[in-house]
Amino acid sequence: MPSFGIKTVPVRVTYGELLRVWQEADSIPAIEHIWLWDHLVPLFGPADGDIHEGWTMLAALAARTERIAFGHLVTSNMTRPPALLAKMAATVDAIAPGRLVLGLGVGGTRQPGDVHVPREYNAYGLPVVSPGEGVARLDEACAIIKRLWTEVRFDFDGRYHRLRDAVCEPKPARRPPLLIGGWGDRTLGVVARHADLWNVPGPPHNSLEFIAERSKALDARCAEIGRDPAEIVRSTQIMVSYDEPAAARTEIRRLLDLGITHIVINLLPPFPDGAATWAAEEIIDQIAQ
Repeated sequence: MPSFGIKTVPVRVTYGELLRVWQEADSIPAIEHIWLWDHLVPLFGPADGDIHEGWTMLAALAARTERIAFGHLVTSNMTRPPALLAKMAATVDAIAPGRLVLGLGVGGTRQPGDVHVPREYNAYGLPVVSPGEGVARLDEACAIIKRLWTEVRFDFDGRYHRLRDAVCEPKPARRPPLLIGGWGDRTLGVVARHADLWNVPGPPHNSLEFIAERSKALDARCAEIGRDPAEIVRSTQIMVSYDEPAAARTEIRRLLDLGITHIVINLLPPFPDGAATWAAEEIIDQIAQ
């Protein structure tokens, strides 16, 4: 069965505005999950525009909701050391037991012509690494995080991370599902090894044909390691216009036909009154009929 959620980008909005949408969504059963993103500088508009730090905001919103699952699409693996991230996630799970989904991605890497990653990472003293190094770091991070949530203590000797007598107490109420975002061949290898959910951006960022091809590529990576690809839920996020819900419904139905069953409706700020209700009534309910 498909599941539907919404995403609320924390750019040029207040905590109160985000809380309004989250609490509204929490009261609507058709909306099963809700998401923030994890950037330190806006990706659109002025670089010095207002933007909230993702994990601090996530904890605050988790404490003021009761039912809905939540997370980030997605946390940058380059922003926080993985053992620290595992501890942060366990703490958020203690605030809202059993509702956290850890969304994680490679993070920004060196790409020809890109201006956003250097602007954001240089502003906060973060390294900008090659794509290959970024994927290798993500692979190690996934292993570290899952072990911290399930093992009493351990040492870890990786190429990029070394831990001694690592512990994480209290552990999450249950191991939070791990959602990995990305679509490159190397990243899909990490998805096959570690992920419970795989997220790839949908229209307009990627075409349906591209998503279908990448989903088949993930199946191949799973076959290489003997994992059943059906164990990994396929997820996407889709940009929508408040003025054109019919277009969103058409795209989502096509995504469902491709086997993408975890759908996130990206609501751009400013959020009108009743934004979550709009998403449920104009998109989700009509697709479910």
